[in-house]
Formats: sequence, C-alpha cells, structure tokens
Amino acid sequence: MTDLAYKPNAGDAIDRLRLLHSRGAMDRILAALSIPSAALDEFGRKYAHGFCEYPDPGERIAFWDKFLRERAALEDDSIPSAYLSEMDQGLYGGLLGGTVQFMAHPENGWISSMVAPLLEDWPQFDALRFDRSQPWFDRYLRQLETFVRGAAGKFGISHFILIDGLNFVFELLGATRTYLSLFERPEMVRRAIDFAFELNAAVHETFFERAGLLRGGTASNMVQWVPGRIVSESVDPFHMTSVEYFETWGREPVERVFARFDGGVLHIHGNGRHLLEAVSTLKGLKAIFLGDDKGFPPAFEVLPQLRAGHHPQDGLGDVPLVVQVDFDAFADALKRHGLSGGVFYKVSGAHDAGAANRLMDEVRRYRT
Repeated sequence: MTDLAYKPNAGDAIDRLRLLHSRGAMDRILAALSIPSAALDEFGRKYAHGFCEYPDPGERIAFWDKFLRERAALEDDSIPSAYLSEMDQGLYGGLLGGTVQFMAHPENGWISSMVAPLLEDWPQFDALRFDRSQPWFDRYLRQLETFVRGAAGKFGISHFILIDGLNFVFELLGATRTYLSLFERPEMVRRAIDFAFELNAAVHETFFERAGLLRGGTASNMVQWVPGRIVSESVDPFHMTSVEYFETWGREPVERVFARFDGGVLHIHGNGRHLLEAVSTLKGLKAIFLGDDKGFPPAFEVLPQLRAGHHPQDGLGDVPLVVQVDFDAFADALKRHGLSGGVFYKVSGAHDAGAANRLMDEVRRYRT
C-alpha cells in the first residue's frame, strides 16, 4: 500500500527515500519540516513533563491521528507514522516481571517508559523467563492492535527501539554494575546478551507480523522509511567507552540482530561521535541518526567533518545520515548551496505548511 490519507505525496517521498537508502543520493538532499501543532499544545496542557501512569491506548492513537492529520498538507519527504513510545524501553524489563515507570514529554507528545533494575545480582539471572502469557505481552499486543486499527489507510506504525546487548544488561543490573561485570563476570554478560537477542527477536517479529510493511518497507521515527523489515538499534552504552569496547562487546550483537531482519538503523548522541567510523562499517546498517546534545556542536554545523572522519581512508563514506537543524539555518545554507548530500535533514520551526512547501521546491531541485 502506498496511498496514505495523511500523506498525498507518499509515493514520491518513498521513491526519494528508496534512492537515499540505496546510497544513490550523494548529490541530493531530503528533508522533513515541522510546523506548529495544536495536538502538541493540547498534549502539553494535559501532561506536565515528568512521571505519569500508563495511558489508554485509544487516547494515544487519537493523539497521533490529530498530530499527523495536521501535517497532511506538507509536501516534504516525511512519512507519517505513530510511535509506540510507551513500549520504548520498559516493555523488555516488563516482560520479565520488572517494575515499569512512564514519563510524559510535552516537547514531542511521547509517553516513554523505563524499568528499575530487575536483578540484585547475577545469581538471580537463571530465574528469568520470557512467557508470552505475561501481562506485559498482552498489553503490547493490545496497544499494537489499537495503533494498527487506528492508523489504517492514514499513516504508518514506526518500528521502536531494540533493548538488546549491553542496553539489556543495563535493565538487569543498572549501568555501573554492567560495566563492572565486563571485568568481573564476562561469561554472565555474554549469556545475558544471548538471552536479550531471543527476547528482542520475539518482540520485533511480533511487531512486523501485526503491523506489516508500508510499500515493502518499515516506517521509522529515525529515518522516515526504509525498504524491508528494519530494526532500530541503540549503542548508547558504548558512548561512555572506547571504540575497543564497542568492537569487543557491541559489534557482534548488533550485526546478529541486523541479520535476523533486513538490517537496521541506529542513532548516535553527541558523546558517541567517536564511534561513528566503527559503526558505519556494521553489516546491515542502513542509516545513522546524529543526535544533538548539550556540550557538543550540533551535527549540522560539523557535518562535513563527521562525514570525512579522522583519516582519509576512514570516515562515513556514503552511509545515509539524518541531522536536525533550525528552519532559518537550513534555508540560509540551502540558499548558499552549502548543504551536504546524502543527508536527510529534520528541519524545525517552519511557520506553516505553505512556507515548508515552498522550501521543499528548492530541496527537490538541489544538487551538490
């Protein structure tokens, strides 16, 4: 299916995204633009930033319906999709009996989840079991089904983040004891990573069985749309380590789950940019979202340097990148012909759909 009621130009956008992900768009740019949102304003009046209860799935899909309907007039390269933010992190620990906490985010309309560490120490690991009759799995299925039903014909359902590898060990023990266990109990860390692979595979096989594909691809909150069954990976634990730790503990789990599906995308925060050259060589990698964080220059401002890497033989090559940028800065760089190709730009702050669409006329004509 290509037609989406909330995205009349979905076919054209997917064609451009397909070119980007085939690594054939190094001379082009793509963009998604944000516009003022009454749905976000309404969410902010209802929820303050902070802890909250698990919301009704019907209320959540109604939010996404209103938010994405407001964007229907945009002729950008975005693919509208709802994100199961409630399952973002807490689902995995919840499936194993953990205590899940939710938090509201008025800036983007999410209600995210997290879980307190499940284990006091490694001896409790052998008691962990993944049981599909567990209440959290039923909650996952009910919310997924509610979203699929509410999105039908209008917008897609985005994949959501994996919690595997050391991210999963974080959920078992917390971050500090995870890092210590790399030295003290490496055999248990590897057992937990294997357990996490099976758990994540089951969760995301279920997602693709229930949500299906959009024109043969996966809707993505990270990169809009990618051909095939694509997962969304995190290497956050290695942002605080050396590249050598990533090679020892991170590469194999990521490549294993990418191979289980049709590949994956990942995000890198500001404090993880030292990992870029290593992760760009991951087998099955489709794209990297470059996050911006306090204390680091915005990725948009250092994009040529990040693309080039530290040595001529390294760098990111033709890996598709996603960066965030303010409307005025983007428009100025576009006018000066100063934008890097092979990049998807997430542009914030357009005044309205008309201003966004006029800018998109220039984006589609742009060649590096």
